Amino acid sequence: MNSDGPALGFDIGSKIIGVAICNPLTDGVRDLGIVTVGERGLDWARVDALVADWAPAALVVGDPLQLDPEAPDQPNRARALRFARQARQRYALPVYLVDERDTSKEAARRFAADRARGTRRRRDAARIDALAAVLILERWLMQPGSATEVNP
Repeated sequence: MNSDGPALGFDIGSKIIGVAICNPLTDGVRDLGIVTVGERGLDWARVDALVADWAPAALVVGDPLQLDPEAPDQPNRARALRFARQARQRYALPVYLVDERDTSKEAARRFAADRARGTRRRRDAARIDALAAVLILERWLMQPGSATEVNP
């Protein structure tokens, strides 16, 4: 794990990518929002702006592993790995893959709890993906040895 500065976390989806930021020195993690994936593909200009604004020392990408990692036809995993490799090339930053199993469910639970407390509204539901990115970064911070670095 690189602790020289902040890290951006990404929860890769087919239409929406959740984004979060963390500072490994303080363990502070918060969601930044989403990046859309349209008919023309990923909005790389938005990702470029996030990288320029936050100047991360590393990027952390959720790896949607299945119980059987050798199982064929894993389009979500292929999408996440493609993003991780492209980000590694594009930004020349360390990119780490973190097991993201159950992060979407946990993000939905957190969102529901926040709604019950009145701190989130129904219209904030698009931010569930950003909450999943928060969980990915939290795992990276708490279990640094479990991350896999993407090779150049």
